Amino acid sequence: MSATEDIRARAADDGVEFIYAMFVEMHGKPCAKLVPISALDGLMEDGAGFAGFAAGPMGQVPSDPDILAIPDPSSYTQLPWQPNVAAMQCDPTVEGELWPYAPRVILRQALDQLAERNMVLKSGVEAEYSLVVRNEDGSLSVADERDTDTLPCYDARSLTRMLPHLVEVSKNLDAMGWGNYANDHEDANGQYEQNWQFADAMTTADRLVVFRLMIHTLAQRQGWHATFMPKPFSNKAGNGLHAHLSLWSADTDEPLFPGSGDDAKGLGLSDLAYQFTAGLVAHAPALVAVTNPTVNSYKRMGVGAPTSGATWAPAYAAYGGNNRTHMIRVPEPDRIEVRLPDGSANPYLMYAAMLACGLDGVDNAMDPGEPNSDNLFTLPQEEIEARGIKKMPPTLLHAAENLAADECLATGLGMTADGPYRDYFAKVKSDEFMAHHHQVTPGEVDQYLTLF
Repeated sequence: MSATEDIRARAADDGVEFIYAMFVEMHGKPCAKLVPISALDGLMEDGAGFAGFAAGPMGQVPSDPDILAIPDPSSYTQLPWQPNVAAMQCDPTVEGELWPYAPRVILRQALDQLAERNMVLKSGVEAEYSLVVRNEDGSLSVADERDTDTLPCYDARSLTRMLPHLVEVSKNLDAMGWGNYANDHEDANGQYEQNWQFADAMTTADRLVVFRLMIHTLAQRQGWHATFMPKPFSNKAGNGLHAHLSLWSADTDEPLFPGSGDDAKGLGLSDLAYQFTAGLVAHAPALVAVTNPTVNSYKRMGVGAPTSGATWAPAYAAYGGNNRTHMIRVPEPDRIEVRLPDGSANPYLMYAAMLACGLDGVDNAMDPGEPNSDNLFTLPQEEIEARGIKKMPPTLLHAAENLAADECLATGLGMTADGPYRDYFAKVKSDEFMAHHHQVTPGEVDQYLTLF
């Protein structure tokens, strides 16, 4: 049976009448065309056509040829909240060639290179989001108006009030076969997290795109807004996207991160895992531009504690054991948790960038040093500096400048006809920072209007 015949049969069994042919641009915005099943042959053979310049930062100008997005049959997913529709993630092409500005193509090429090493990257994510309403004056309020506690994390009463939403999401995750295993109220008012089982990095990235679409859709049906933005409220904890990473052998599916358990650093990791961790730590000042890619991202990191007492966002490039104040936590010897990414990260670019940094550590046998056990939220600055721990850049502009100078990420994010994708990404993000920087904010007016 051909891939087209298989999709047609699955769609018939599922009662699916339409396909979302989807891809994301640099910012992670989901782009799609709604294709009826009657046009499936053309979709599978030729792809869905898009004017790339109109979609977002995709390396195109209005005079460029169309992007043809070719569906990946393995990504077929019926959407339980609109069951007559299924989604298929696509690899964008231009004139028959994979388009090197497309985030999914960038990750695909990175994973293909990893396969040449007989390795697979697997990951799970903790996708935090907030449910809010937009007030008449444009400000935001928590959708659950009773969710006002100073310490709302894990509150069973808040969880109960939002039970209909959380139960629907949970059932949808299981209906898609993802394996939901936890749903909770997070550290900020109106903030939630719902977890599903880990998979290979491409599958997890595809699922995160669908997950975000689902959360937005269900919130809209209730008259709310769902947001994954890193810091929707200045006085509350922000939305992270913690990524649990592990390398596995491609041929035998054996985990490669667990060590002997008696290593000198005491965390039970293999030499490969420590080297991978070292690469992430070494490149963190540049990596952060990809994992935390918005102006808003840097209002979540390195600032004073919110009302709940902790930002939960790493301010320094360091690693440790089961310690949530570090950029990398080692909860178990089978994986590392990279706590750097936030809710605005493009999952495809995030994984490609983290993989490149980790493999650079492996290729150069980097040593991450001794694991830290201190609370880095309270450790004095002079002690941080004495230990040589790098601080995260204070703004998106600083991070973009670091990225533009990082040769590992130039290689890891691939080449375009105009040079490294790294340079294109850094330019877009620098321009994004300057566009915000040139705006006069209410805070500036409040502080400076009559100060002088």
